[in-house]
Amino acid sequence: MPPGRTGCPLALAPLVILLIAASLASACGQPPSREMDQAQGAIDAARAAGADRYAPTEFAAATTALKNAIAAVDQGDYRLALNHAIDSREQAQNAARVAADTRARVRGEVERSIAEVNALITQVSAWIASPAAARTPRTRRTAQQVVTQSTADVQKAVSAMQAEDYAGAQKLMTATKERLQKALPAAPNTTAAQSPRRRK
Repeated sequence: MPPGRTGCPLALAPLVILLIAASLASACGQPPSREMDQAQGAIDAARAAGADRYAPTEFAAATTALKNAIAAVDQGDYRLALNHAIDSREQAQNAARVAADTRARVRGEVERSIAEVNALITQVSAWIASPAAARTPRTRRTAQQVVTQSTADVQKAVSAMQAEDYAGAQKLMTATKERLQKALPAAPNTTAAQSPRRRK
């Protein structure tokens, strides 16, 4: 080093400056408040989309990640908090997408169940009006009661769907379908007996 000069060699000066800047930035770092707010907003949006019901795994991952971000802030690890906050936001956005897809699928399943129940109601009603049913008044009377109850159940299922209680509507339609099928023991035999006559 030439006489009269002190400090770092010129070749090391940029590196020293960068290290000092990094140390200052670390010392003066701030919690990732913006990212954490974004994560909370995404979680709120996912909950509004029904993610807590239709995407519980993804929604739980989002809320857990945000809790981890808060814990990291408390510990002063803002870099880790930032990573958790970003992960929370992404998990919440994914939960909202999964919830939308799942809700649409479940709604479609319920709509198909309602259509099947309506078809069974029509079939049982036709059997009630047939000569075969007239020969079994007790069975016919039971079938009429089943049709009345099943028609009311369909209306309840429609109301449940409007309230987005798809699980309740599906459970109701499953029970109704089974009840209608039991009320129609003679219909297949009647159809089979009529078929040869139609072919003649």
